[in-house]
Amino acid sequence: RWYRLAADQGYAFAQYNIGVCYGSGRGVVQDNAEAVRWYQLARGGRRPTARECAVNLGVHYSQPRKGHGVGFDLADAARWFRLAAGQGHERAQAVLASLQEL
Repeated sequence: RWYRLAADQGYAFAQYNIGVCYGSGRGVVQDNAEAVRWYQLARGGRRPTARECAVNLGVHYSQPRKGHGVGFDLADAARWFRLAAGQGHERAQAVLASLQEL
């Protein structure tokens, strides 16, 4: 409830956390499309939150299974991972390196 109130006021960390909740089904019915929507809203926030959102968006775009909130698109996934990697996110750097090997 508190995250939602803060998220509705544009607080990026709350928006990110709502995305995590929807992505994992924690406290809400799992809905990957809704998770992606919240991650995209939170992207405009502070650097650490924006970086985590970029990684999570990359994960959603890189999943070939249906139900991840967006279509399978390795180019978009790489774009999101590249954004986070450029901000020093180590996991994004590793994933991006493995995508480049494909």
